[in-house]
Amino acid sequence: MGTQLPFGDELRAELGEPEGSLRLSSSPRSRVWRVELPASTVVVKQLVDGPDADERYAREVAALRLAARAGTPVVPALLATDPGERVLVLEHLEHQRPAGDWIVDYAAALARLHATARPDDVGVLPRWQGPNQADVESFLRLAGALEVPVTPAVSGELDDLVARLDRAPGHALLHGDPCPGNDLHTAKGIRFIDFEQAALGSGLMELAYLRIGFPTCWCVTSASEPLLERAEGAYREEWRTATGSDVQGGLADACAGWLIRGDALVQRAHREGTDHLARIPHQDWTWGTATARQRLVHRLGVVGRMTADDTSLRGLSSLSTAMRARMLARWPTLQPVPAARP
Repeated sequence: MGTQLPFGDELRAELGEPEGSLRLSSSPRSRVWRVELPASTVVVKQLVDGPDADERYAREVAALRLAARAGTPVVPALLATDPGERVLVLEHLEHQRPAGDWIVDYAAALARLHATARPDDVGVLPRWQGPNQADVESFLRLAGALEVPVTPAVSGELDDLVARLDRAPGHALLHGDPCPGNDLHTAKGIRFIDFEQAALGSGLMELAYLRIGFPTCWCVTSASEPLLERAEGAYREEWRTATGSDVQGGLADACAGWLIRGDALVQRAHREGTDHLARIPHQDWTWGTATARQRLVHRLGVVGRMTADDTSLRGLSSLSTAMRARMLARWPTLQPVPAARP
């Protein structure tokens, strides 16, 4: 695939002849243009060649079609597709600078997105995958490398955590990478874009992003407790409105699951195949708005506090608190992750 606008005869017959186009910035996995058509401005996105390109394209198309069910729109309208070229044509929306309390509206929109999937949609998208035994072993090795004692109870707690996350109930439409930048704040509300990693599962796994610091994202933020409570309340209220039921469960398991995943310390192209937690004692690296050690210290603090009174994760609470203290003692110049979105 080249860099020429991929707007073939079928798209031209359906939507009209392009009158102009502008290449936009995008991830290395896609090419994106803003295109002027006779009746409207649209966005054209093409998934680039790669071993998983067809899967990413299929996920994005399926997720956009599920999300289109929302009573209040949560995604740009999908106007046309060209599967042979892995092309999507989307409604163009103007992004505005988010307000300081943006995570409140974001959380409400995330609930509306999650609620668009139904039980009979199982199989339309893959099931969300949580941490595994290798993540547990890597996290415990990191504790040892930091010279923090690990009690036998903690290993059992983490094994049970992995099992609980693996069978966590829910068929929510999960974005897969709901990061700042993949949310458009428009005059008509928030719209999510870039669904190449969409899945079905428990919405708590993505609601946890707000507390744990957007673990799969270049942009880390640490909101105040009152703001987090407002946002989580907005999510639960919107979910109740959309589904007629309450969100089941808390966020401790979800946050703990993100803590032990070393792949959540690097961008997607560098995930899988490397034990990134094993690098922490010897190396720090910057990704987006924070370093790996900053990210990990933040997550350890969140999980230490959240699980202090959780009988199923009390040992992890003590271990997380001790690991955070050891990291701050060893690297005293580490700064907190940013409080605001850039």
